[in-house]
Amino acid sequence: MHRLSWLGSVRRAQACIVVALAGGAWLGGPTAMAQPAPDAEAAADRQEQARLADADTLLALSNDGAVLYAQDSVKLSGYQYCSQAVALAEAGEFRQSVRAASKALHLANTTRDPNLLALANRDLAIVYSYAGQLEKAEAFAREALRHPARDPKLVTGPVNKVIGDVQTRRGDHAGAVLSYDAALATSSERYAPLVRSSLVNALIESGDTTRARQVFAGMPVPREAPLAAQLDRTRARLLLAENRPAEARDLYRQLTTRLVGTDSSYYQLWAWDGVARSEIALGQKQAAADAVGRALSGVDAVRARFRSEEFKMGLFSDLQSVFERGVGLYSEVGDARAAFELSERSRSRALLDAVRGRAKVSEEAAATVDLATLQRTLRADERVVQFHSLPDRLQVWVVGPDDIRSHSIDVKHDDLTELVEGFRNSVVRGRRTAITNADKLGAALLGPLGLQAGQRLIVVPHGPLHYLPFQALRLDGRYVIETHPVSVAPSMSIAVQLAQRSPRIDATLIAFGNPRIEDKYDLPGADAEVKQLARLFPRNTLYMGAAATKTQFRDAAARSPMMHVAAHAEADQIDPLYSRILLANEGGKQNFLEAHEIIGLPMQRTALVTLSACESGLGRIAQGDEVLGFTRSFLSAGTSSLISSLWPVSDEATAVLMGTLYAEFAKGRDIQQSMQAGQLAVLKDPRMAHPFFWAPFNLIGNWRLQVGPGAGA
Repeated sequence: MHRLSWLGSVRRAQACIVVALAGGAWLGGPTAMAQPAPDAEAAADRQEQARLADADTLLALSNDGAVLYAQDSVKLSGYQYCSQAVALAEAGEFRQSVRAASKALHLANTTRDPNLLALANRDLAIVYSYAGQLEKAEAFAREALRHPARDPKLVTGPVNKVIGDVQTRRGDHAGAVLSYDAALATSSERYAPLVRSSLVNALIESGDTTRARQVFAGMPVPREAPLAAQLDRTRARLLLAENRPAEARDLYRQLTTRLVGTDSSYYQLWAWDGVARSEIALGQKQAAADAVGRALSGVDAVRARFRSEEFKMGLFSDLQSVFERGVGLYSEVGDARAAFELSERSRSRALLDAVRGRAKVSEEAAATVDLATLQRTLRADERVVQFHSLPDRLQVWVVGPDDIRSHSIDVKHDDLTELVEGFRNSVVRGRRTAITNADKLGAALLGPLGLQAGQRLIVVPHGPLHYLPFQALRLDGRYVIETHPVSVAPSMSIAVQLAQRSPRIDATLIAFGNPRIEDKYDLPGADAEVKQLARLFPRNTLYMGAAATKTQFRDAAARSPMMHVAAHAEADQIDPLYSRILLANEGGKQNFLEAHEIIGLPMQRTALVTLSACESGLGRIAQGDEVLGFTRSFLSAGTSSLISSLWPVSDEATAVLMGTLYAEFAKGRDIQQSMQAGQLAVLKDPRMAHPFFWAPFNLIGNWRLQVGPGAGA
C-alpha cells in the first residue's frame, strides 16, 4: 500500500491539470485527492477548469492544425481543406472533419486570410453542430461572423442557420425562428430552400402554424429524392400541428409505401412513426403501439449512417425517439415484456448508429436476447434493474428468474439529468450534502422497486444514469453497496452473453503501469499500484514506463486473461471512437491506443480489463445506449468484464480498493463480490468514508467471473 499526504496528492492533481492545459482533455491517471478537507471543492473546481481548456478551443485547434499540416505528405490549400472538412462532416466523420478544418484554420492564420478564417470557422461550426456539441458550434459560428468574407452569403447564411439549429435543439424555438430569418435574408439561392425547411419546422415547434403554412406553401419540391421525402415528412408534421390528426395519419400512411431508392426502409420507418403519433393524437393508444411495432419491425434493414440532409432541413431525427415512443406505449398498454425487449433493442441499434461501419462490430455485440432467455440465465438471488429514461418519466423493470415487474417513476428526463449532475457534483467535491442526496435519490429511484437485502443487482442504466454510481445511493439509512453486490451492464443482452462465455479464468495478470511519454505525464503512484497487484498473481507480466507501449498492448490483448492498465486516458467528446489510452512513445513518437482500434482487437481471451485511470468510464452518451467510448470498445472486442472510473480517484483509496478486490478475486470469489469487498474496505476507513473515495469504480459486464479450476470452460 502506498500513502500520500493531502498536499502530495494535490500536487499530483495539479500535474494532471498541467497536462490538460498543455493541449488535450487529459483525464489524469489514478490520482486526484487523498484526504477529505476544505480544499476538496477547490481542487474539483480546478479540475473542471482544466477540462474546459480542452483540445477543441480555437487556439488549440490552430496549433493542432499546424502539426497535422506538417505531417501531410501531400499538402492542400486552405480552401481544399475546407472542402474536405465539409465532405467528412456530411459523412459523419466528425473528428476527421475537425482535423481538416484545423489545417485550414492554421493556414488562414499563417497567411492572414480573413476569408479563409471565416470559412474555416463556418466549417467548424457545422461539424460541431452535427456532433451535438452545441456550445462549441455556436461559438465557432459567431467567430465566423467576425471575419469579412469575399462572398458573405457563403458564410452568413450557413452560420446563422447553425445558430438556429443550436437554438432549436436547446428548445429555444422563438430564438431559432429569428436566426433562421436572418439566415434566409443572407442565403444564396441554392441554400435558401434548406433554411426555409428549417424555419418551417421551428415555426411548427413554436406553435405558429399559420406562418409555417405560409412559408411551406412557397417551397418548391427538391430534386433530390431524400430531400423531397424529408419535405413530405414536414408536410405531415404540419397537419398534425394544425390539429388535423386524421389527415396527417392518411398522409403518413401514403408515405409508408413510398420508395426512396436504397433508403426506402428508413423513410418508411419514419412514416409509420408518424402514423403512431397521429393515432396518439386521436386517442388510439393500441393502434399507436401497433404502428410503432410496424415502424421498428424494419429497423434492422435501415442502414446505419449519418444523414446530413436531416440537419440541413431542420428535422434532427433520432431513431431513439421511435424506440422511446414504443417503450412508453407498450408500458401504457400493460405489455411489460414488449417494453423491456424494445428497450434492449434500442441499445443495440444505438451502437450500430454510433459506429456507422467505421469500426468492426461483431454480430454478438449487436445481438439481443429476449426476456425468456434472460430469465433462464438468472439465478435465484440475481435481479436485473433496467432503466429507460423517457421525456416525461423514468421507466424501470425489475427482472428475476420467474417474473418481471414494471414501474413508472414520475421524473422527466431533463429533471433526472439535473438530479444526477447535482449528486455527482456533491460527491466529487467531497460535500456532506452527498449523503443527503444519496438518501433522496435512493428513495426515488430504488425505493419503489421492492429489492430484498442480499440480492445481487445488475443495473442497466440509460441516459444520464450512466454517470450515476448506484452503489453510492442509500436505502433505509445504508449505502446500497452495504446490502447488495452491484454491477453495471450496457445492456442485458451483452451481459448474458459475456457471463455465459467466460465463467472462470486462469490466474494470469498482464499489467501496464505509468507509460513513459514525457515528464509531465508521469504517474509514480501507478508503479506502486501495479507492483502491489503483481504480488497477488505470481504468474504475471508487467510493462512499465517505456515498455508500456501500444505494440505490447495489442500483443497482450490476444493472450491475457486479466489486464490492468494504470495510465492516463483521454475522452473525445466529439467522436468517442477517437477516445484513447495514452501509452508509451514508440520510435520517438506518440503512439496512443484509440477506441476504434480497441474494437478490432481479438480480446475474446481477455476476461477482465481494469482501467485505473481518472474518469475512464466516461465518454459521450449515445442516446439509448451506454457511454460510447472505452466501455463499448472493450466489450465489443470480446472482453467479459471491465472496471472503470466515473471521476478522478484518490491514490490511497485506489490502492486499498484494488488491493482488496484483487486479493478476494485471487481467492476464488466472483468479481462482483470482490468489487463489493474492495469498496467496503475503503468505506470502513473513517478517513475515507465519503463516497468520493470508495464509489468511483464501476464493474461492467460479466458479474460472475471467477478465477480458479475450470478456467476456459
